[in-house]
Amino acid sequence: MAKSQSARSGTRVQAGTSHSKSHERRGPGEIPDLDRLIHERIRLGIISALAVNDSLSFSDLKRLLRTTDGNLSVHARKLEEGGYLTCRKFFEGRIPRTEYRLTAAGRRALEQYLRNMEEVIRVAREG
Repeated sequence: MAKSQSARSGTRVQAGTSHSKSHERRGPGEIPDLDRLIHERIRLGIISALAVNDSLSFSDLKRLLRTTDGNLSVHARKLEEGGYLTCRKFFEGRIPRTEYRLTAAGRRALEQYLRNMEEVIRVAREG
């Protein structure tokens, strides 16, 4: 895990990975790792939207996140490969549909990510 010194405050900052070890003890001023698979605007948006909906279609996510087909497709695939969501493709009549659902692992990862972000905010406010 890469560590660097913050130029402004001298506090240690740990670079996040997709397999965050949030249970490790940190010293004063150190922030927790952030899950890099989630810590990207579109992927965080996908996970967050699915956390409050049983499922969403590709079209629903595209509209909610105001993104392109290609961008959404790439980010959803990364989350699917990471085990955070499932993708089901089917036809309604002759129209192809894609539906996404958050997995239990995805829900746990989002909850841990939010706890870690709350800790980052707490440390920043103590500044």
